[in-house]
Amino acid sequence: MKILHVNVAEPVTDMLARAGAVMEALDAGDAPSPYYGIGFDSFPEMLSVFSAERWRLLNTLSANGPSSLSELAARLGREESAVKQDLDLLVDWNVVEPQVDGRLAVPWDEVELHLPLAQRAA
Repeated sequence: MKILHVNVAEPVTDMLARAGAVMEALDAGDAPSPYYGIGFDSFPEMLSVFSAERWRLLNTLSANGPSSLSELAARLGREESAVKQDLDLLVDWNVVEPQVDGRLAVPWDEVELHLPLAQRAA
């Protein structure tokens, strides 16, 4: 299963620990498990990429499989130009992938969101 991990305000220590685990696996001659992740500094920044309309687009594309821009716009009931803008951004973030035949696809089986709550000061 290919999971896209979306992390918001992930501590640097967590990223370093994940990188360290990969290095240890490689040193031991093991193949590390693939990790696909994107990170955002804040919840508003994450929402600038994963807006409600883009989330609907992502779910529609995932449910219907590889689709052309016109097919996707028709399914969503949106103008092609608006859908293209959203797709361009999602492609830039590696959330959607263009296929050789020009259609677009979601390469992920699941998107996992990690959004920590603020910790109370001691």
